[in-house]
Amino acid sequence: MATALPARIEGPGAWIGTDMAAEPARWRLDFGPGEIEELEAAGRAYLATGRDIGAMRAADYPLGALGLKLLRVRETLRTGCGVQVLRRLPVDRWDRALAAAVFCGIGAHLGRARSQNAAGHVLGHVRDTGADAADPTVRIYQTRARQSFHTDSADVVGLLCLKTAREGGRSLLVSAETLYNRIRAARPDLLPLLFDPLSTDRRGEVPVGAAPFFSIPPLSWHRGRLTVCYQRQYIDSAQRFPEAFVLTPAHVAALDLFDAMADDPELHFAMDLAPGDMQFVHNHRQLHDRTAFVDWPEPDRRRHLLRLWLALPGDRPLPPSFAERYGDLTPGDRGGIVVPGTRLHAPLD
Repeated sequence: MATALPARIEGPGAWIGTDMAAEPARWRLDFGPGEIEELEAAGRAYLATGRDIGAMRAADYPLGALGLKLLRVRETLRTGCGVQVLRRLPVDRWDRALAAAVFCGIGAHLGRARSQNAAGHVLGHVRDTGADAADPTVRIYQTRARQSFHTDSADVVGLLCLKTAREGGRSLLVSAETLYNRIRAARPDLLPLLFDPLSTDRRGEVPVGAAPFFSIPPLSWHRGRLTVCYQRQYIDSAQRFPEAFVLTPAHVAALDLFDAMADDPELHFAMDLAPGDMQFVHNHRQLHDRTAFVDWPEPDRRRHLLRLWLALPGDRPLPPSFAERYGDLTPGDRGGIVVPGTRLHAPLD
């Protein structure tokens, strides 16, 4: 495997975190007053139809020049640096329904929303539910614990910040291509182990006929592209299943190195999402993380973000192994979590 891999990956996705932090114009855009008015009008018009916002498509949320701007955002996600933060939505004066409609409308211009859990939620709510992060049936976003660097099961993950925590909850991003370059230079002996099909815990959300885990390599080289799929806590918790790929000490060393490289403050960069900020990240080239946080005691002030998983039209081909998690691998119609009885919808609470 190692001889078939490139000596180094170059391009806009192989960025260094300190460079990204110093050049926010590469990944940050602000909405102007006219654009906000256009987004709000389209959101109110859609809500007036009475339809579930989870069914929204781009044609249901008509935009003028802003629609073309969002197509450029999509291209940056697919082939540019892979990260875009769109700022200054006035969520402080919007109710939850309007904020969700605008978020889903923007998402519809980027791609197609996918189910994020066994309940069929295409609009997720990222907040502390009081769940125990050590419980192998709990997904980490439901807690206040640090998440660690990981990817989600869709082409793109989007977040809209509604409220921030009292302390912590910073968003961190790192380039998988840069991690590859650094590991190849430092420990080429460990790099091939990251291309083995390791098992990842499904955390109880199991499709019909599937194992309670899926097996996808943390790194894949497919059709001239590096693709990442990684969640260390879920790789570790999958070891509870007798049929799972057994991690050798060398695999553990490779995973530990991958995590240590991702944690290097030179390689990743951090941002604080303010209310009204949206972050979109291409899961196949970046990993994202969230620091632990301390929340407010008042329920109406507690940290709360809305989340979208999106399938992007025209996105890269994925390796066949991804079918175990993504189902259909057709670009624009792949990813998400579907189990028996799933009904796609977008809950506002």
